Amino acid sequence: MKTLLFTLEYPPFKGGVANYYGNLAKHWSKIAAAHLGLNERDEASKLTVLNNNNGALLKKWVYPQWIPSFLQLSSVVKKQNIKHIIVGHILPLGTVACWHYKKTGIPYSVVLHGMDFALAMKPGRKQIMAKRILRNATNIICSNKYTAELVYKHLGKEVSGKIFVVHPGINPQVEIDESKLEQIRRQYNTDNKNVIFSCGRLEERKGFQNVIKLMPEIIQSILYSHYFIAGDGPLKMEILESSMNNKNITYLGRISDAERDAWISLCDLFVMPSYSNGADFEGFGIVYLEANILKKPVIAGNSGGVPEAVEDGVSGLLVEPQDLNAIKEAIIKILSNPSLREKLGRCGQDRAIEKFNWPKQVTQFYKIINR
Repeated sequence: MKTLLFTLEYPPFKGGVANYYGNLAKHWSKIAAAHLGLNERDEASKLTVLNNNNGALLKKWVYPQWIPSFLQLSSVVKKQNIKHIIVGHILPLGTVACWHYKKTGIPYSVVLHGMDFALAMKPGRKQIMAKRILRNATNIICSNKYTAELVYKHLGKEVSGKIFVVHPGINPQVEIDESKLEQIRRQYNTDNKNVIFSCGRLEERKGFQNVIKLMPEIIQSILYSHYFIAGDGPLKMEILESSMNNKNITYLGRISDAERDAWISLCDLFVMPSYSNGADFEGFGIVYLEANILKKPVIAGNSGGVPEAVEDGVSGLLVEPQDLNAIKEAIIKILSNPSLREKLGRCGQDRAIEKFNWPKQVTQFYKIINR
């Protein structure tokens, strides 16, 4: 069945959502060919992608902005004989797919990641449209169980038979730039430090500021500990100021993927005690698996879909994200216990490879679409 991925976020666009769709497309042909008994290069095995990277789907000078996306979708579907549409964003692209379905009868499936659904469910016109989109969808594929439960809570039994969960995946092979690694070691003298590392969007709900508050107490228990933070966002200046006022905190700014992997590789512990802030919550947290795949233990906030990414006591420790004492004790527990640190890292890597490899996730996704 010829299938189209209809999305606003797609590589080289950065972020977890773009990564999800990029890997879906990357592995789709091989999975489809195996099920269809075809060659990977056969057109029937390919996943067609219609994205907004060239600005073709949304135009600021048109109202509604998504009108061009309807024209683009109709054209591609007709030219390539598309039989099913995967909708990457419930709003506004779900509106387009729903209208297109009413006009042509071509079915669609909606993918939800968490905050996209929570924002769509705010009372008003958007909620009415979002519910209509989901009721008319063939499948509702959620990237985590937490979001799936929210969907059922809002729409009830009328959608229960078409809600599925396909977690984000992880690539088991990560190549570390050894020259970059050695440069970091020399520049920051990391060999003589207990390295705590965080990276992500610098916003309140990630919980980085709570770790910053705890550094003076952590240093009292674990000498030579140092907290390195990478990323960009609303709290950038606040975190920069904290790093200037505390010699045990360093703000690295925005870093490349290669630098992020190098930092994870050399750190002793990855920390992101994220918490839910209304409709803003961590849908899954692929970065925890990115740390695990490099045998690093993690400390994560027990909120949103995070417990699906981090298994407490197996791949890391889950903490109540607003309990500063719990965060401090978890950090000290791991840094002071090398055998525990090694065990969590090793088990975390095994779990990530076994449960979250991309071919397994895409196979599950493919079977749902073609059921």
